[in-house]
Amino acid sequence: MRTPGSATAQRIDLPVEGMTCAACATRIGRGLAKLDGVESADVNLAANRATITYDPARAEPEAFRRTVESLGYSVPDEDDDTDIGDRRLRSITWRLLVAAGLTVPLTLIAMVPPLMFDGWPWLAFVLATPVVFVSGFAFHRAALINARHGTATMDTLVSLGTLAAWTWSTIALLFLGAGDAPVPMDGMGSMAGEDGVHVYYETAAVIITLILLGKWFEARATRRSGDALRALATLGAKTVHLDDGTEIPVDSLEVGDHFVVRPGERVATDGVVVSGRSAVDLSMITGEPVPVEVGPGDAVVGATVNTNGHLVVAATRVGSDTALAQIVRLVDQAQGSRAPVQRLADRVAGIFVPVVLVIAAGTVAGWLLTGHPASDAFSAAVAVLIIACPCALGLATPTAIMVGTGRAAQLGIIIKGGEVLEETRQIDIVVLDKTGTVTEGRMTLVSSVTDPDAPDDVVALAASLEHLSEHPIARAVASASDHHQPVGSFENLPGRGVTGLVGSTAVAVGRRSLFSSIGADLDRAATEAEADGRTTVLAGTGPAGSVPERATALFVVADTVKVTSAEAVAALHGLELEVVLLTGDNQRTAESVGREVGVDRVVAEVLPEDKVREIEALQRAGHRVAMVGDGINDAPALALADLGIAIGTGTDVAIEASDLTLVRGDLRAVADAIALSRRTLATIKGNLFWAFAYNVAAIPLAALGVLDPMIAAGTMAFSSVFVVTNSLRLRRFRGRFSTDPTPTPTRPDPTVAAAAPGAPNPHESEHPVP
Repeated sequence: MRTPGSATAQRIDLPVEGMTCAACATRIGRGLAKLDGVESADVNLAANRATITYDPARAEPEAFRRTVESLGYSVPDEDDDTDIGDRRLRSITWRLLVAAGLTVPLTLIAMVPPLMFDGWPWLAFVLATPVVFVSGFAFHRAALINARHGTATMDTLVSLGTLAAWTWSTIALLFLGAGDAPVPMDGMGSMAGEDGVHVYYETAAVIITLILLGKWFEARATRRSGDALRALATLGAKTVHLDDGTEIPVDSLEVGDHFVVRPGERVATDGVVVSGRSAVDLSMITGEPVPVEVGPGDAVVGATVNTNGHLVVAATRVGSDTALAQIVRLVDQAQGSRAPVQRLADRVAGIFVPVVLVIAAGTVAGWLLTGHPASDAFSAAVAVLIIACPCALGLATPTAIMVGTGRAAQLGIIIKGGEVLEETRQIDIVVLDKTGTVTEGRMTLVSSVTDPDAPDDVVALAASLEHLSEHPIARAVASASDHHQPVGSFENLPGRGVTGLVGSTAVAVGRRSLFSSIGADLDRAATEAEADGRTTVLAGTGPAGSVPERATALFVVADTVKVTSAEAVAALHGLELEVVLLTGDNQRTAESVGREVGVDRVVAEVLPEDKVREIEALQRAGHRVAMVGDGINDAPALALADLGIAIGTGTDVAIEASDLTLVRGDLRAVADAIALSRRTLATIKGNLFWAFAYNVAAIPLAALGVLDPMIAAGTMAFSSVFVVTNSLRLRRFRGRFSTDPTPTPTRPDPTVAAAAPGAPNPHESEHPVP
């Protein structure tokens, strides 16, 4: 369902560097939302991006940059080609290597008594200091920036915990005699000097190392969550050969240019075949490995693969207007969006860190007031600070959305935003348009019947005559023969049919009113066909110079039901959804189609505005409605429905109005789209449950001293890795009907499907057949 906004609103994606947790994202989002003219600001931690909708008359992008930087984060320059995720991964990697290299010997010395020696705490100081202040510098810097702005984030907790451990240990080493002599390890997992004063150097170092290790796994996994979009963006050709033999960069191609596509090459851009015939591999669009035959006049989509023939193509769309570019843009926008369920996590993250600081202070006070040693109180407070880091909360939703929408793109399903995932959970009725959605959207010849006394060539003669007409029904009749003879004296009789001279034979094709008589067999066949909602066309012949009066041949034509539609309806029923057929066609035809595919209810003879009223009536009755359509006349209903699903072979208007786009004309993909959306939402909820449950359960244990600070650090790191890994399981989703493309020897294996929202569709609206 389209989200309302001002008519002049614009959208901008701003890269943001330096975010480390959900509290960071929440803080940036709140700061941007306060700016005058900003309608909404969604900050995606996993994608390192802020998506801002604003009124250009009241706000400007430069103000967004200044706001982000004033909050302590950075906005990379537009000409910086290095991905933020790559830079973050490299930074974490070298910091982790330094930390691990120093922490391993430090931990062995501090926790294995045979390795201790006189004055070992001094070596512990030397080893731990670079870990805390070099590997952990980013935590302390972020905490300081946050403190200047009166806020706290995950970095605040890590910084306070590790600095507290290091500071206490250094004071004990320099002033309390902790370094004078080695002693056995105590029950808390840290070492004491001769006066029983504890040092926690290994605790500080291990906390930094484990958190960096978790962030390293998290960064690698998060990078994988965006693989689908990156693979999609690299599918296009880099150079193109013009028909004059010149090779130019594909970016220099202009609309109208003719270019050559040789066997095994990718089609450079969207276009129309000018000459040549071949089979084009559309697996990146349809998800199906079977190539499609194309010839002069057929549309081809950029980045698809020409398997065998030699084609000359005229460019119709270039650059950002191509189907591939549109789909990259749609998927990118979806991956930057938030699901409404994330709002709860954002609210919690915004207050979580301050609450944890209060709990940590209360922990120290509680232990001291109950007579416990200061070292025990200190250890419990550090554990509370470390284990409460809300990293998992910030990753729970965006990583699932990134993986889910990317996987959907591979299967030819374009999900436009996180809010779409929420809508699918509540859908209980699916409303299907008929023409182009349930049916093929074009008239085809079903059968032909001739009288026993009819000339043998009556079918071929009628096909030749109808070949001159552009009417959809005439095209169906013309398909009865592959060889068409020249026609003379062609005459169109409005409302009745056509007549003409084919060779030396007069031929007439049209309605019953065009003929004075019809054979009993033909009459019976026509009546039966019309009862099934099909259209009948009669034909007769006579000597040259006469007007045929008797019909001797019957053609039955219909907008045939797609072979997959009945299976699609059954799959929707399997998801416990009611299915309604909504069409502008006549009642008899609609009911015939409805019976054939097995829908629950048929609503026929409705105008586009009537479709909107039908959707509204269902919503008033308490239903959550999904609408599936492909034509211009479906756009209002698609926009009004709780979930609008456009068939990708339809019009741009319908696709723009929808929430989900199915890039194939196969209605079965609706069931796969809904199933994947539900799976993604379930993954988000599972992630959030784990993040919340982990903190709720672990903080009390840490406050009671059950969890050592080092164990707390490892557990906190594991929770983030778990959330990201759980999201990555969506990459293995297999729909009942959507399959990955199978690689062919002529090309590399494309791992991502894309859509062709600009593919032409001559049947943009429904018209009852006369």
